[in-house]
Amino acid sequence: MPDELSQRVVSVIAATQKLPPERVTIDSTFEELGIDSLDGVNILFALENEFNINIPDAKAEGVRSVRQLVESLAQVVGGGPEAAPAKQT
Repeated sequence: MPDELSQRVVSVIAATQKLPPERVTIDSTFEELGIDSLDGVNILFALENEFNINIPDAKAEGVRSVRQLVESLAQVVGGGPEAAPAKQT
């Protein structure tokens, strides 16, 4: 798991949720961090902006922890078959 990717995801989650960065770890679950489904959507939007990508719904479904999010994002950023560049507006 890319370390820089993990750090960027943790930073985005901490900033989006207004949490101290040290509270968010790779092993944190969304439940432990008080992240509900609406918060999850906001985090996905922030990650799409951070990485200038679109995260397919299939990659976001069922994600319940920081580790799962990083693993899914690694596939998208790494150019997996479902990766899609961000639309230019």
